[in-house]
Amino acid sequence: MLIIKRVIAVLIFISFMGCQFSTKGTMEKTAADILGNPDYLAISYGGYRYNTRDIQPTLEELKEDLKILAAMNIKVLRTYNLQFPHASNVIQAIRELKNEDLDFEMYVMLGAWMDCEHAWTEHPNHNAEDLENNTSEINKAVSLAKIYPDIVKIIAVGNEAMVKWAWSYYVQPGIILKWVNYLQNLKNKGELSKDLWITSSDNFASWGGGSEDYHVDDLNSLIKAVDFISMHTYPMHDTHYNPVFWNLSEDKKKNTKLEQIDALILKAKKYAVSQYDSVANYMKSLGVTKPIHIGETGWASVSAEQYGNEGSRATDEYKQGLYYQHMRDWTNSFGMSCFYFEAFDEPWKDVLKPEGSENHFGLFTIEGKAKYALWDLVDQSVFKGLTRHGNPIKKTFNGNKDSLLKQVLLPKIEPKLNNKINSR
Repeated sequence: MLIIKRVIAVLIFISFMGCQFSTKGTMEKTAADILGNPDYLAISYGGYRYNTRDIQPTLEELKEDLKILAAMNIKVLRTYNLQFPHASNVIQAIRELKNEDLDFEMYVMLGAWMDCEHAWTEHPNHNAEDLENNTSEINKAVSLAKIYPDIVKIIAVGNEAMVKWAWSYYVQPGIILKWVNYLQNLKNKGELSKDLWITSSDNFASWGGGSEDYHVDDLNSLIKAVDFISMHTYPMHDTHYNPVFWNLSEDKKKNTKLEQIDALILKAKKYAVSQYDSVANYMKSLGVTKPIHIGETGWASVSAEQYGNEGSRATDEYKQGLYYQHMRDWTNSFGMSCFYFEAFDEPWKDVLKPEGSENHFGLFTIEGKAKYALWDLVDQSVFKGLTRHGNPIKKTFNGNKDSLLKQVLLPKIEPKLNNKINSR
């Protein structure tokens, strides 16, 4: 009888602990737990539905989007700046969804935008910072991390803030290092959670994977100071800027069109892997070992520019879908997070050119139609009962693959032409 009582007591304890975990377990998740975990897929998220950021998404619109992403098993969102209320509203929307459903689980990599002095003018000073803006961004990030430690798990200092082609605003690595050290010091003093991870999210070249002019002491110190490296890789852009991989050998040209495209997108994935390797090798050359995660990568479905029909012919939903799957498969199997860019199309990014590629990186259209990359999820009814703008989630092209494929073109770039060395 005593043994039976003890067994019952143990079972009650286990049941109690299970309840505790189901209601409070998400509080205890850390960046180390969620990054690189394929059960916690990541994505870059902007909820803007109109051609201006002056019209902010409402909380209900944000919650509508977050439910759609949660259905895809997305549990980590990346935001970009704090001068608009968007990021704080996203966090509030997550809080409300968690209050409504104790099983709802979602976290944020909170971006703090960094600008150089006189950014976005004709005379940016890249050797100094916009101290007022940058201080404000960091202070807001710190405040949100303190208020919502169960949601804000990562702070990223700057977005492509060190890469030299970001001419309008980039800063030297020492500026990013200053703010990363500031945040790490707050952690050391106990003012921020020791489990909050600090990084900067930037182009692979900015992390030492490009030309040697990036290899400066402040970058080396920054690599040692961050908790992980968040690197960007965009083979789609390099189909124009550095199209060394965007052509096929003669034997592949004998295949069908779709077989050729499959081979090209596989080469694009290998190109992204090579950029990861270049960063990893530079980090190791410094004697540093720490995680690298993909802070951004993506593939636009439309372009009226150099990536479209009159250029490298890279952009359409079929190629986007193939690239998305390749990147998910690679990063999941490799134990990396991939903040895929991006969840929904955002029309404010290139207002003057509605077919500009920047407006069309989303896996969903503005109206909430699922692009080809997600057609299988629609077939699996994972979006059943969910809407965007009041529209149920349906496939683009009415799910007609033949109609989609009519827009899919092979590149017309000759191997010896347009072979530029400066990749994006």
